[in-house]
Amino acid sequence: MELNANILERIAVNFAELSPAARGIATYIQQNPLTLLSMSLAELATATQTSKASVSRLFRTLGYASHQEAKQALLLSRTKGFPVPSSSVNDQSYLANEMQNIQQSFQDLSSQYTAEIGALIANARHVYIVGFRNAYPIALHFRQQLMQIRSDVMVLPQPGQTLGEDLVDLCDQDLVIVFGFRRRPAGFEQLVRVLPSERTILITDPTGQVFNKDVKHLLVCHLGSQEAFDSYAAAMSLVALLCNKVYQAISPAQRSRAAKISAWYSQVGEISKL
Repeated sequence: MELNANILERIAVNFAELSPAARGIATYIQQNPLTLLSMSLAELATATQTSKASVSRLFRTLGYASHQEAKQALLLSRTKGFPVPSSSVNDQSYLANEMQNIQQSFQDLSSQYTAEIGALIANARHVYIVGFRNAYPIALHFRQQLMQIRSDVMVLPQPGQTLGEDLVDLCDQDLVIVFGFRRRPAGFEQLVRVLPSERTILITDPTGQVFNKDVKHLLVCHLGSQEAFDSYAAAMSLVALLCNKVYQAISPAQRSRAAKISAWYSQVGEISKL
């Protein structure tokens, strides 16, 4: 059995070999995995109509020394972004969690700091936005917003190309914005450490704070959720804030770019009037 396997993966691999009682406990955990974090051994036994001994035996069968070790493994998996659902989350608690994520993401930001970043983005010769996996659509949206007010903004990696092909011309007047949320791809650490720290902005979740010595500007977005998948509402809200800071930092002549784009919309009939 793979040592780093999530408890849900271990259950799936070993399910056929489990006893009928163990299968009942395993099925309950599959359907309500977050209860593993909140329930005691006795509570799990009661919920599955088994015994504490049966629950303990299941964890040992799955390769855990104890119930506590299984809880720690699941908590670590959630921290790394592994999708673990909760059947107890309703819409109101989901909304409260979203609001908490945004509040936590913004509470330590100062207007001076975000204005400084906005000015960097506004004044760079080229802006390269790097987004992998779930961060890619956020990077695309960031570019779309920035292109309303400035030129030379590119999302990397471009289809069919490597980062090296796009970053080879990087100079001191350019800026790289890197999105790096948990479950980052292999090579991410190396990328951050070879980019010029003074000209790199890293937007990440709390786990990305390990890179705080590798970049001068680091922004943390909270993604935590009791549901299976992370929410990127805080990241999108941060992108909107930064775009507005860029708008405040550009010259009146640059602001006319948005009007020119709107004129093109009309000329080629791209935007509906409805």
